[in-house]
Amino acid sequence: MDIGLYTFNLNPTSNREFLTEFARCADERGFSSIWFPEHVVTFDSHETRCPYTEDGTVGVPDGVGFLEPLTSMAFVASITENIRLGTGIAILPQRQPLYTAKEVANVDWLSGGRVDLGVGLGWCREEYDACGVPFERRGARCDEYIELLHRLWYDEHSSFKGEFYDLPTCRFYPKPVQPRLPIHIGGEGDAALRRVARHGEGWHGMLLDPDQAGDCVRRLDAALRVQGRSLSDVRVTVSPHHAYTPPPDPDSVRRYADAGVQQLVIWCLATSTDRIAPALDEIARTYHVQSL
Repeated sequence: MDIGLYTFNLNPTSNREFLTEFARCADERGFSSIWFPEHVVTFDSHETRCPYTEDGTVGVPDGVGFLEPLTSMAFVASITENIRLGTGIAILPQRQPLYTAKEVANVDWLSGGRVDLGVGLGWCREEYDACGVPFERRGARCDEYIELLHRLWYDEHSSFKGEFYDLPTCRFYPKPVQPRLPIHIGGEGDAALRRVARHGEGWHGMLLDPDQAGDCVRRLDAALRVQGRSLSDVRVTVSPHHAYTPPPDPDSVRRYADAGVQQLVIWCLATSTDRIAPALDEIARTYHVQSL
């Protein structure tokens, strides 16, 4: 089982010193990946319900916000050698797709091919409104944008004509270093799993216990078979707990593996630079992570 990490990636905690220490310690200890969440803006109140909290709200204190994930990944790429860098999860339909393709390819180029692009639909209508993007049909928009990313990354001459975006024939460089830059699709519903089957190299589930993860993997397997694919084509990643809830018992790692999970992403709860190394040492011991 590979063990990755979520970082808070919130100001004021994630300043230059914090991210530098976190990235170097994670890389040295042999963790598989670091994942960076995304919300471009937050709201004191919102009508749409967050599916990952009990009360449906996201409590972000005044003066606190999420660092932008791709620029954070570029910073971390410059001070690490081995660890993979992922967005967990970038809200692709509310992003400008051409710039997203460029930024992701650029980080892959500069990191030597270490990017995992995690994408999802998001849940917050108010955030879409702030970005000037319709909340409706965001699933169809996400599908189209993924196809557009592929045209830009892999075609010598890129062009695209769709419902939401038209791209005249052009050249797009640099291409990603990886022959196939992995797109990990987040979400636990049937529509998300069908999107993985159509477009994804990975699936990223959130806040699932082993039984819930196993149910998702079985539904994913069925969706993949419809597309003529199998679970061997997809990397299965699960974040088993929230930043403010206890991590799973180490004995449950076997149950996740039996359910078909290949990577667990654990929240590191260190909130100051001096606590990072001890916290990562504890996670590494608990989950038997081997130092490089």
